[in-house]
Amino acid sequence: MSATNSQSPPPHPAPRKQRSGPVVPHAPVWHQRLAGGLVFALLRAITLTIRFRWDDRSEIIHRPPTGPVIFCTWHNRLGLCMEAYRMFHKIRPSPGMAAMVSASKDGGFLAAILQWFRVQPVRGSSSRRGPQALLELTTWASRGYDLAITPDGPRGPCEVVQDGVMSLAQLTGLPIVPFSYHARWKIQLKSWDRFQIPLPFTHCEMRCGEPLLVPRETTAAQREVLRQKLEQTLRRLSLE
Repeated sequence: MSATNSQSPPPHPAPRKQRSGPVVPHAPVWHQRLAGGLVFALLRAITLTIRFRWDDRSEIIHRPPTGPVIFCTWHNRLGLCMEAYRMFHKIRPSPGMAAMVSASKDGGFLAAILQWFRVQPVRGSSSRRGPQALLELTTWASRGYDLAITPDGPRGPCEVVQDGVMSLAQLTGLPIVPFSYHARWKIQLKSWDRFQIPLPFTHCEMRCGEPLLVPRETTAAQREVLRQKLEQTLRRLSLE
C-alpha cells in the first residue's frame, strides 16, 4: 500500500501594503525650533566679524534684476548663503525668498533655521515630494519671491547638479544665478557634502556667476548641456 503526500503547499506570503497618498513633510519639532534659533544667532554673530568681498561676475549686485531669480548653491556652502541674500535684499528689496528643503526629519531642522531668517521653506527633494515642491515654488515665484535650491542636496552626490533646478527654471522661466563663496578660515566636516563652517574673523569672497536661462522649449539634450554648464560654473566658483 503506497503512502500519499497529504501535506498542502505552504501559503504564499502576504503582499506588502503599498503606501498611498501624499507625502507629509516632517514639521520642525520644538527642540529643532530651539536649536534653529541658536544656529541663527551663532551665524549672525560670526558674520558680524567676517570681512566680505564680492566677485560679482553676474553683475547682479551692480545691476540687480527687476524680477525674481533662482539662487543656486552647493549644499556645503549653506553656511553663509543667507547672509549673502540679506546683502542682496538690501540692494533689491523683494517680498522674500522661498527655498526647497528636504521633507525628511533632518530637513525639519533646516526648515526651522530658514524660518528664523524669514525664508519660506518648501518641503521636497528628488526622492520625496519633488513634483509637489516644484509646483509650490512656482506659486511663490508668481508672488514675486526669489527662489533658492541646492542642486546636489539633500544627499548628493556632492557637487553634482541634479535635474530639479533645471526643471524649476524651465517651468518658471526665471534665470538661475549660481552662487558660492571662499572662506579663508573654516572647519570642513567629514560629511557626504564636506560641509563648511566659516570661522570668526575670516576673509570671505562671495562669488556670483552669470545667470543661466532654460527656455521652455528646450529639448532634453539641450537641457543636459545647460545642466553640465551650471555644474561647471558652480565648481569653478567654489575653487579654493
